[in-house]
Amino acid sequence: MPATALPSSGDTPDDGAGPGPGTVQTCDARGMAEIHRLFRAGFGEAPGLVGGVADGDSGRAETVGDHLAMLSTALHAHHEGEDTLLWGRLESRAPSCAAHVARMKQQHAEMLVHLEELDASLPAWRGSGRASDAASVSAALAGINAALAVHLPDEETNIVPVIETVITPREVDALAEHARKATPKGKMFIQLGAILSAQPDGGTAWQHEHLPAPVRLLWRLVGRPRYERYRAQLVR
Repeated sequence: MPATALPSSGDTPDDGAGPGPGTVQTCDARGMAEIHRLFRAGFGEAPGLVGGVADGDSGRAETVGDHLAMLSTALHAHHEGEDTLLWGRLESRAPSCAAHVARMKQQHAEMLVHLEELDASLPAWRGSGRASDAASVSAALAGINAALAVHLPDEETNIVPVIETVITPREVDALAEHARKATPKGKMFIQLGAILSAQPDGGTAWQHEHLPAPVRLLWRLVGRPRYERYRAQLVR
């Protein structure tokens, strides 16, 4: 589902017409909640990470700031995928969902304000580590977390059930591919680790469902140690 960094199926999105008459969709949209867990966990711990940086510690601010930039990129991509590939299809195929879609669009617009505030405030803080620069970062994070607290449960309750009836598996793949392409260079294992750690069981079931055996082996031998080193440096 959107923004999970999975391999594409190789299929192309539908042309917008949706399933044919009488077709019963079997689209699995559980991935929406899975990726939402990443944003809840990542942005949820972010204020504490920022607050833990000593005034003037630019090295530590760079570490935390780089992590926040990765989260921001992921959330931007998640929402851009929905804005460009999902809302129009829902409006045309499920007209009764139009009010929910309109609300999602408004919530995305409000979220974008806070995300852009975060993007704009991070460079100065990453370079200086000063508490005065951190204040703008913290304010942006407060706005993002407040917006997520409204948006994510609303989307899971009112949009996901509709996705599962009118959006095709190929279109879900296209949303995932859109997000995958936005993963910053060199961050694939880090983002995968963040997704896995946000799941209730630590990602064990997610791996077996979404990753082929060779990729699970690569994760175990290379990815997980790299992610664990990253987390140790981030939360020290």
